Formats: sequence, structure tokens, C-alpha cells
Amino acid sequence: MRRLSQLREQVEHWESLSRQARDLQELSELAGDDDNLQAELAAEVEQLAGQLHQLELRLMLSGPYDAQDAILAVHAGTGGVDAQDWAEMLLRMYLRWAQRAGYQAEVLDMSEGEEAGIKSATVEIRGPYAYGYIKGEAGTHRLVRLSPFDAAHRRHTAFALVEVLPDVEDDTEVEIREEDLRIDTYRASGAGGQHVNKTESAVRITHLPTGIVVTCQNERSQIQNRETAMKILRARLIELKLRERQEQQARLKGKPSVTGWGSRIRSYVLHPYTLVTDHRTEVSTSNIQAVLDGELEPFIEAYLERQLSDLSLEPV
Repeated sequence: MRRLSQLREQVEHWESLSRQARDLQELSELAGDDDNLQAELAAEVEQLAGQLHQLELRLMLSGPYDAQDAILAVHAGTGGVDAQDWAEMLLRMYLRWAQRAGYQAEVLDMSEGEEAGIKSATVEIRGPYAYGYIKGEAGTHRLVRLSPFDAAHRRHTAFALVEVLPDVEDDTEVEIREEDLRIDTYRASGAGGQHVNKTESAVRITHLPTGIVVTCQNERSQIQNRETAMKILRARLIELKLRERQEQQARLKGKPSVTGWGSRIRSYVLHPYTLVTDHRTEVSTSNIQAVLDGELEPFIEAYLERQLSDLSLEPV
């Protein structure tokens, strides 16, 4: 039913654009030399072209999980306190992006740093094609700036890893057996008042066959934390399955496949100049503040277009 609803929405959207295009064409013929009406029509045509561009981008989202919700995780890497602060900046950036895109975002789990920032955080992003749009953000993000945590105010480089997982309620190819799980409970840390010190509401689940470990401590209820942790575990197993397929395809094509910490995808330089550069698409902008405020569309669109180009170049 969800898939049917998505397909119906797509058809209705295309039909709506078709009707708008016909109406604008008829109005243009009637407008004649009326400059005011022509200017108004030009603005409407530009708006229609923008909607068409968004639908064309959606056509690139043909992967098996592209239409699903997404689970995004941010982990502080090399760089000490600066890396933890950088991870928090990235978390804020993706929350802002989700808001701009009209998605709902909820922080499922967060581990705060001792001095500043966060060690890691997991966010669920809900909305049509959330995974398809944000999946290209997976990889290592590098920050260069004058460190606010250095008394000498020297330039520091910090790294953070972003993981993007498809949030799939049911996948027949991924089976989670109860005997393959080790479930531990412990007292939650961080904000929450006396409750976090008195009950073992936090949950840690270890998937023994793969060694994947997931945690959740944000909810007061241990049952809710367990349900959320199982959702994250399922998403990680699906992502592992996808990565194994990609690596197998890369081997067959004779291309290197780099994932995780080795795949630096973007650099954010705040000193001695300001520039954000995506190393896969070569898209760059000097308006780094806009990017950190969630303006990721140029990078996302360039990544999707490159993926489509790579597919079109593959031999049939």
C-alpha cells in the first residue's frame, strides 16, 4: 500500500505539471504584447521548471531502498575535542537540511563528548525518498579551521564519519535470529534527571555473526530503546548487504571500492580561506555558512547526476 501510494503520487505530480505547462502555453498565446502578463508568465515558467528539475532528480532514485526513510549516524574521528565539536556541527547541518527538505528528523541516540561536542549520534529522517537523497553523504568529512579549543589558536584538522542506512521495516533477505543477539542493559548517561541514575533503561545489542553493536538510551523505557536499537541493527545489516554487493560489482569491473574512514568525500576549509569541496564531483562553494546551515542541494544533485552518468557509461 505504501508503494502504491508513492506511485500514485508520482503520476499525479507529473499530470499536474503537464496541465500547468498546457495552461501556460495557452496563456502565453493570449498574452500577446502585454509586458506585465509576459513577466508574470515567465516567473511561473521558471517555477514550473524548478518542479520539473526536482522530478527529474527523483527519476535517478531507482535503487531498491531509495524511496525509504533513512537512518543517519555521525561519529567523531581523529582530532580530539575538535573532532567531537565537528561531529556536532555536522549533526546540526543534517537536521537543518532535513527541515529545509520538509522531512521529519528525530535523534534516536547520542553520546556527548566530555569537554564539547558529541562522540556519536544517530538520527532517523522520515519522508519520501529520504534515503535516496541523503545516501551520498556517507563517508569521511574533513574540517580545517583555527581551533577554538587551542589556547594558541592554531589551525587544526578534524575528521568525522557519516553513515547513511536505509530504514526498512521488513526485508526478507535480512533475517535476525534471537539466538544471534546478545542484549545488555545499563544505566543511561547524560540529561534525564534522576531517572537515568536509577534504572537500566539503556540497551546495547550485539549481533554475534557480524560483530555489529548498536545502542540506544534516549527513551525512558527499556522496551522503547530495544525497539529502536533493533531498527538500527536491521538498517546496519541491510547496509552491510548493500556494501557487499557494491564491492562484488567493483571487483567484477576491476574498480577499487573504498568505504568507511578511507573514503574522504568532502573538505570544509575555514582557514586560511573559506571553501567547501566535494572530492567526488568537484562541486565547491565559498559560502560555507550556508552549507553548515543545511544547504546541501548542490552537492546532493551533483552526486545523483554523477551516479546516473556512471550507470549510462556501463557496458550493456
